[in-house]
Amino acid sequence: MRELLGQRRVAVPLFAVAFAIYWYFVGLPTDPMLAALWLWFGTIAFRPDQPWRYHLGFARDWTPIVLLLVAYDFSRGLADNGVAPHVTEMIHADEWLTGVIPTVWAQEHLYDPDQIHWYDVLASFVYFSHFVVCLTIAAVLWFRSRPLWGAFMRRWFTLTAAGLVTYFVYPAAPPWWAHEHGYIVDEVVRMSGRGWEAIGLHGGTKLLSVGQSMSNPVAAMPSLHSAFAMCAVAFFLTRVRKRWIPLLLAYPVLMSLTLVYTGEHYIIDAIVGYVYVGVVFLLVWLGERWWARRSARRVGEAAESLLRSTAPPATDQPATASATAATGAAAPAVAGQAPRAPSAVEEPESAGRSSD
Repeated sequence: MRELLGQRRVAVPLFAVAFAIYWYFVGLPTDPMLAALWLWFGTIAFRPDQPWRYHLGFARDWTPIVLLLVAYDFSRGLADNGVAPHVTEMIHADEWLTGVIPTVWAQEHLYDPDQIHWYDVLASFVYFSHFVVCLTIAAVLWFRSRPLWGAFMRRWFTLTAAGLVTYFVYPAAPPWWAHEHGYIVDEVVRMSGRGWEAIGLHGGTKLLSVGQSMSNPVAAMPSLHSAFAMCAVAFFLTRVRKRWIPLLLAYPVLMSLTLVYTGEHYIIDAIVGYVYVGVVFLLVWLGERWWARRSARRVGEAAESLLRSTAPPATDQPATASATAATGAAAPAVAGQAPRAPSAVEEPESAGRSSD
């Protein structure tokens, strides 16, 4: 049994079946701890032949990440701090951009309270992908390339921190909240998990509803759903062939359209989220360049110090010079030429000096 489970062709299907069963009866894991646990099982299934020390390295590297994500979820719920949220600014911004309130327009033309359409199912899956896409990318990069994993994590967590700070400074309400409190007269339905009902994933809908009830309802600016989707794509734009770029960019666009349709965000929320990604990527890139130059300078200084410490002392230089002179004087003899004897007319130089 141990040899059988140690083969990838057996371990991966078993992992897929276990995840499908959990998905059907419990729901898709939106909690960061559960998501990271399933990703850990996935890495074990893809490399079952590795020793446990290798697999425990995943837990060692990911424990701080999961703790930070959990702290983010709890702190985001406190971001409004009893302050009245901003509501009308986002409504006016969307009206200025499109001439209408896009969420109201989309639900008037697409939403049917008596029937769940295919795009409702697609919207639910796209919305849920926010909870797992960045984590999955991070797990794959950890699996394949630790330097790329570190680069991705620096950008992702800087983006998360920037969004969290904004929630405290500028709490903002989404469209569904604005309708419930009378800021939008037309009906706005919050229906992120509605599509799962059509395919029998009732547990997923309930799990998502529980998670949404525990989160901060007025943490909508910027849209980190749109920002995370763009972050996941932007990291690879310079690492893939150009023909794949439009396909990659379709994901954050689809995410933003889903958020607008389901009443979760305004268009301006998504645009600001994209701007945050650009600013964060630029700042992290500049920080990485500065750190690389600093590291190179420190390595150069260490190398120079090492060379100085291993250089011969100054007292050895005369001896070296005399040895070189002696070697040069003996060179003709080595080359096979006899030294010229002094003639009778010429006296040795030493004799002249002694007579003086």
